Amino acid sequence: MPELDEVKQAESASAAEHPFAIEKVRQDFPALSLSVHGKPLVYLDNAASTQKPLSVLDAADRCYREYYSNVHRGVHHLSQKATDAYEEARCKVQGFLGAARSEEIVFVRGATEGINLVASTFGRSRVKAGDEVLITEMEHHSNIVPWQMLCGDVGATLRVAPIDDRGEVILEEYEKLINERTRLVAMVYISNALGTINPVARMIEMAHARDVPVLVDGVQAVPHKAVDVQALNCDFFVFSGHKMFGPTGIGALYGKLDLLTSMPPYQGGGEMIRSVTFAKTDYADPPARFEAGTPNIVGAIAMGAAVDYLQGIGLQAICWYESGLLDYATEVLSAVPGVRLVGTPTHRASVVSFVIDGVHPHDAGTILDREGIAVRAGHHCAQPVMDHFGVPATVRASLALYNTRQEIDRLVSGVAKVKEIFS
Repeated sequence: MPELDEVKQAESASAAEHPFAIEKVRQDFPALSLSVHGKPLVYLDNAASTQKPLSVLDAADRCYREYYSNVHRGVHHLSQKATDAYEEARCKVQGFLGAARSEEIVFVRGATEGINLVASTFGRSRVKAGDEVLITEMEHHSNIVPWQMLCGDVGATLRVAPIDDRGEVILEEYEKLINERTRLVAMVYISNALGTINPVARMIEMAHARDVPVLVDGVQAVPHKAVDVQALNCDFFVFSGHKMFGPTGIGALYGKLDLLTSMPPYQGGGEMIRSVTFAKTDYADPPARFEAGTPNIVGAIAMGAAVDYLQGIGLQAICWYESGLLDYATEVLSAVPGVRLVGTPTHRASVVSFVIDGVHPHDAGTILDREGIAVRAGHHCAQPVMDHFGVPATVRASLALYNTRQEIDRLVSGVAKVKEIFS
């Protein structure tokens, strides 16, 4: 797929100009110095949640210690300072995603809430009986269940674009499924279970050719590669802070401003209103319309610090470094007898999923933990993917900017110990 090859070449050229200082990066993360069961921690569960750099921890601590107050409502100094920092974080996310305006950024609890918000507002106003919503076979449950619920409630149909045995969307089948009844397409940018990088720009273009809006689940993309929502021309984009070195309980929904303005509120309460009487409520403009109640103030500010951290290193340099690490992990794990990789897409990021002959992934994960190696074992909230490949679960090693080849070697040694125990 030319667009991905061109991006990879550009990223490699840029990264060559800015060498990746892995030892300095590792010093930024206190958790990496931990020991587990008497052995140095190897943290390879980054697709589930990442560790936090000192700058993010310090940003949260500073807010609580120095200027914590509720935002938007107060005229006193602390409230104004907290409000400024909260809205500055919104602007940081705007720049991070390449959005046109800060009003297009809605703070949510995470990608799951962002998807549910779109399903419950945009979806319920647009999707009616007999209509269709299109997703792909590789979606995370959070990009399946909300659409199932919507379709079940209104009498619409959920259609699924299939994947092949490499773990890639079959684009011809995807395009055929977009028709006059399709009201929305929702797709993952990078699969959390397989690491597949979808050609989302092309898929969005196919949908827009039929005037169908598109939501992109960018959770696994934003820690690993630069994202530009205007270049992609997606209509909605969601991500979670805790996957990109920020805190839990915070994320963002990007929506084109005209779409957000046309959508009804997701929740009612304080902050999302212009005026309230017992007869009528006038709603605020986006993004306040979708941020009812006291928000996760500290979470948003700390997520802004995570944005600063990623941009300080450079997403192109991160992508280049992680690409080499992923190639190495794929090579050495593939060479282990009895290990089978699940999903071998041409364009992949961050994730190596595998099974070991004769060993349940949960058993493998438990033994690896005794070796100080943190991996994820299970269906990864992507049971349809597991069904496609005929496995109940996989062992998933997911990489981040602070991982090293030495840690991959530790994983391979741990897998050898698992095989030895079960031999």
